[in-house]
Amino acid sequence: MRILIVGPGAIGTLFAVRLARAGHEVAALPRAGTASGTYPAKFRVEGIDPAEAPVTIVEGVVPPGRFEGVLIAVKGFDLAPALGRLGGVGDAPILLVQNGLRVVERAAEGLRSAGAPGAVDHLVPAVQTLPTTRIAPGVSRQAGVGEVLLPTTPGPAARDATDRWAAWLAGAGLVVRRVPDFDREVWRKLLVNAAVNPVTADHGVENGRLARDPWRGQALTLLEEARAVAAAEGHAFSREEAERDLFRVVRATAANRSSMLQDVEHHRPTEIDSISGALLALGEARGIPMPATRRIVARIRGRSAAAGSGDASQP
Repeated sequence: MRILIVGPGAIGTLFAVRLARAGHEVAALPRAGTASGTYPAKFRVEGIDPAEAPVTIVEGVVPPGRFEGVLIAVKGFDLAPALGRLGGVGDAPILLVQNGLRVVERAAEGLRSAGAPGAVDHLVPAVQTLPTTRIAPGVSRQAGVGEVLLPTTPGPAARDATDRWAAWLAGAGLVVRRVPDFDREVWRKLLVNAAVNPVTADHGVENGRLARDPWRGQALTLLEEARAVAAAEGHAFSREEAERDLFRVVRATAANRSSMLQDVEHHRPTEIDSISGALLALGEARGIPMPATRRIVARIRGRSAAAGSGDASQP
């Protein structure tokens, strides 16, 4: 199959290598303005199950009918611009691996704005838990085990698209699990991300450091505030379940540097608004006190603003 990876960052590179190694013809579409010479002819994954495989770089707007599958691996804030570069994607199934809430809805809005309303029926949401760090363009390191979750019962129009992506990913050696309550899994990952990503990014520590104080206490405080919002939105998690999920991920990804930490270190925009910012907005709308979340959102936003202005000295 001809598969396009939109956003060959840490996770996009990992998917590209796994799919290409499985025999697919894989191409990658970097952010607009990125020179194709920035990337190697063969992408590489280090760490768990190291491998390399040829990946072709494409530029500009993708012409209609060129690919039979599309995987969108950009961060949430780049979703709309990325979809605008797809041109006419026809009936190619589009896999979305963004963090946060309303990913399918936002992607649908982006496709309609890009003049491709028919592609909305082929959107496939996914939750991935693959701990991956970007080492260089076209090079990632997988630091631990993980899986890709897909809905068991997507809408009728998306059923075939979901089945196809499940087969392609499983055939590439990835662990794929179909879950009946997909929305709950989205919230489960959101709770973990809201506890892990901001603390690691704020303090510059690997995930494993959250197993001990003072980082542990900060992560648990953020988790409790996020858990209250989840319950108000109809997705109740007991404290025991939420903490078990958190520290299972911390242990499994102990050596990993969270994506938010990587973005802060490289002076890139972060997903703070897609994760903690989204939770804060929902909490405020429901009158839920979230002082720790508000403070950490302000701090990470401040770092992103400093990065955008070129002032890397701001704490």
